[in-house]
Amino acid sequence: MPRLLYGGTFDPVHLGHLAIARAVADVFGEPVLLIPAADPPHRPPPGASARQRAAMLELASAGDHRMQVDRRELNRLGPSYTVDTLAEVRAELGGEASIIWVMGIDSLQQLDTWHDWKRLFELAHVLGVERPTGPVDPEWLVRHAPAVAAELKSRQRGPLELALTPAGGYAALPMHPLRPESATQVRLRLRHGGDWQSLVPQPVAAYIEQNSLYRLGGAG
Repeated sequence: MPRLLYGGTFDPVHLGHLAIARAVADVFGEPVLLIPAADPPHRPPPGASARQRAAMLELASAGDHRMQVDRRELNRLGPSYTVDTLAEVRAELGGEASIIWVMGIDSLQQLDTWHDWKRLFELAHVLGVERPTGPVDPEWLVRHAPAVAAELKSRQRGPLELALTPAGGYAALPMHPLRPESATQVRLRLRHGGDWQSLVPQPVAAYIEQNSLYRLGGAG
C-alpha cells in the first residue's frame, strides 16, 4: 500500500485540511501522515512556531486513525524543502514502495516555484486535491500554471493507479462537498474580527485562545 504524505505549514490547521486528509485516507485505505513544515522557503514565515503548529495538528487529529502527525521536518536543520523530505522517506522505504505527496490545487499551481520541483516526481507521485480556489480540470491548470501543467501532461493517472508504481505520476482528486476554509481566512478573522472558531476544530480554537496566537500584538 502507498505511503501518503500531506505536507504544509498548517498555520493553523483548519477543517479544510482535515477534510482533505480524510478523503485521501478513505480512497486509499491508509492513514495520511501530516507533515508540518519547519521553515518553508517559498512563502512568508508562519504566524505560529513550528512547535505550536505541530501541537495543533496533534490536537486536530487525535482519535482519528486516518491521520498521524510526522514531525520529521521540525527535527531537520536548515530550510524545509519537500524534495529533501521525499528523499528521506524514499531512503527509508526503498525503491519499490509507492509514495504519494498530497497537496491542494491552490498549492499545486505554485509548484514550479518550489526548490528542485521536477525531482519530486523522481521520488514520489503527486495527488492534487480540489479546493475552492480551483477545480481539478486540466484546462484550468493550463491557464493558471502553464509550466506545472506541461510537466503533468504525460504523468496523468487515476488516483488508485498511483498505488501501483513507486513514483512519477499525477492524479487529481475531486472533493464533494468542497470545504471553504483557508488558513489565511482564519488568521484574518482572528486579527480583524469575525467567526474564526467555526473554521477550526474546537481543541485547536482553544489552543489558539490559550496561546494568544495570530492576534495583533499576540504571541503569533
